[in-house]
Amino acid sequence: MATNMKLSILTPEKTFYVGEVSEIITQTVEGAVGILANHSDMVAFLNPTETKFIEANGTEKKAFTSTGVLNVGADEVTFMCDASEWPEEIDVNRAEEAKERAESRLKNAKDIDVTRAEIALARALARIKTKKS
Repeated sequence: MATNMKLSILTPEKTFYVGEVSEIITQTVEGAVGILANHSDMVAFLNPTETKFIEANGTEKKAFTSTGVLNVGADEVTFMCDASEWPEEIDVNRAEEAKERAESRLKNAKDIDVTRAEIALARALARIKTKKS
């Protein structure tokens, strides 16, 4: 029985990450999910979050992953997300500003797309968490 699986994190702009991993922890719209090799097949929608994974050599990694689709097979996991960033790539000041804008829009929720503002807030919070943790 395999103990590792192939992880691919893809965005519209680039292939963010491809490698062998032993464990993945991420967030779907239905809640937190931990994935190990030989996981049952699954397709889920992703929430903006800090995704953590352990490479086959034992190195722990984390990255911001945005909304998108997660496809899990027995030996391969693919994230197809709008954006993904390593902690060192995140501009925390920009994320804080985005958080404040989204909170302000939600507080004064007249003639706005509430869902869009909520997603913007979730992205900003996930980026801040990824950068600071």
